[in-house]
Amino acid sequence: MFISRFTRTACTLATALLLTALPPQAKADKPNILFIMSDDHTTQAIGAYGGMLAQFDPTPTLDQIAAEGMRFTAALCSNSICTPSRATIMTGQYGHINGVPTLNDPLLIERQYLAQEMNAAGYDTAVIGKWHLKNRPETFDHYQVLPSQGLYFDPEFFICGQEEPVVVEGHSTDVITDLALAWLDGEERNADKPFFLKLQYKAPHDYFENAPRYNDYLADVVIPEPASMFDDPCHGSVATRGVDGELHGVIGTSIGRRHYRRSYAKDFIAPKLPHDANEWQPEIGPTDLEAKRAAYQIYLKRYLRCVKGVDDNIARVVAYLKDNDLYDNTVIIYTGDQGMWLGEHDYQDKRWAYEESLRMPLLIRYPKSIPAGTVSDALIENVDFAPTMLDFAGVETPEYMQGKSFRSILETGETPEGWRDAAFYQYWMHMIHHQVPGHLAMRTDRFKLIFFHGRPLVDRYMPWWAEVAKHPTPPGWELYDLDVDPGENNNVYEDPAYADDVKRLKERFAELIAEVKADDPSAAGSDFVKLQMDALLPYLEKYWDDTPENKAEAARISRELHEFIYGEKAAE
Repeated sequence: MFISRFTRTACTLATALLLTALPPQAKADKPNILFIMSDDHTTQAIGAYGGMLAQFDPTPTLDQIAAEGMRFTAALCSNSICTPSRATIMTGQYGHINGVPTLNDPLLIERQYLAQEMNAAGYDTAVIGKWHLKNRPETFDHYQVLPSQGLYFDPEFFICGQEEPVVVEGHSTDVITDLALAWLDGEERNADKPFFLKLQYKAPHDYFENAPRYNDYLADVVIPEPASMFDDPCHGSVATRGVDGELHGVIGTSIGRRHYRRSYAKDFIAPKLPHDANEWQPEIGPTDLEAKRAAYQIYLKRYLRCVKGVDDNIARVVAYLKDNDLYDNTVIIYTGDQGMWLGEHDYQDKRWAYEESLRMPLLIRYPKSIPAGTVSDALIENVDFAPTMLDFAGVETPEYMQGKSFRSILETGETPEGWRDAAFYQYWMHMIHHQVPGHLAMRTDRFKLIFFHGRPLVDRYMPWWAEVAKHPTPPGWELYDLDVDPGENNNVYEDPAYADDVKRLKERFAELIAEVKADDPSAAGSDFVKLQMDALLPYLEKYWDDTPENKAEAARISRELHEFIYGEKAAE
């Protein structure tokens, strides 16, 4: 594996010699870089992206940043879950290379590449808020980060130079902003250097605990409902629904009562049932339709109240930058660590390679070189974020990074010749937490091709309820034509009209897997990842072709999983 060119200990002056070697003019010419990331903030909940929620104006500050810079419509994560996405942003590498493909994998201190490179480029570096990468961010000059997910109220923080966490009273979104402003305005920041600040909010992560001042926001409105939350017969495949829909209540947690174990109807609508209950008891509560609609309203309002809190706090940061003549000399980047499901297809959480969780919001403002009010449809991956920030810092993309800078796209609005024609995705945590099967995907300008291999992880601890995660799910393919079906409501993989597209796209997919080294266990970023790759590759080879034998095998796996979940009820 790659070894970083620079290592350092937090809160020391280990980079002093490197910094003094930079000419004064080089320091002065470097822009500040402010990277703001919220947890689970999706494009559907940002006004600038339009959609049915824009009418509620949850993000006026972010909308203004979009109006003064560039908005990306196809910024994509390579794994739509918190820890892997954050590791990819920090390393410029896919999860199988940096060693962080799941929530349980630590980002090694020596692989905190982005901070190391920024330090060497003469930046004063800080990360404040949600980190969620196991090891502390020791390569930053300053850090104040939440342990793991952190709390919404009165959160603890690990602070640079202190062993024990410190409790700070207040709502986490307000507190994180307070700490960031204190660092920006404090003596600890070296005002002679440009700053690189990663400002990372916990909100609006599930279960959406907003500051009390937002309790009245949206209280008297009815949030529109996505049609696919109710009627979605052509979405998915045997891999996600089972044979004749027998796994529809098993795979992918839900808003309504569809899912046998976890749904917002069970979380938010009384009475609750025990975790091992296999079906809802309608005689003790509202009807299925009533429960779904009620849960959706609670879910969306709590979520949007958290989003509103983030936007209002970003407004505080913007005001500080303006008041201190820093606004126009700061590259401001706003994103989420992935997208989020807001009821579409009756899903909650993220994890899927479908658009709602695959797409990341990405807004970037820097008036010195980025024209205002511009929009790009270029395929951007979060593996490209680090190279782009380093480019603005005057650093060429290191050879160990797999992404590439999209600075030229920002400054010209044009997608350069030779830019990627396909983006890679891999979700590893098979059937854990929200019971999404393991899968790989390829996104092009027009198509989404998904291969659900259904292979469980091996040699990995599972929660007490997650015996299901040890079971395979049916292998299967899905193809969506995003030009005519942006909501991915119609899987056309077996449509004869798309036969040539399927053949061509599968060939390109195999090439892409090789390009990113997802088929090369020798490139794995850890022993655990190598173990998973060694176990998965034969599975991929076996089920890559849609043979009658493989379809029969998928049907058998579907039936066995159905019987495991529902037991004797499966025979009724």
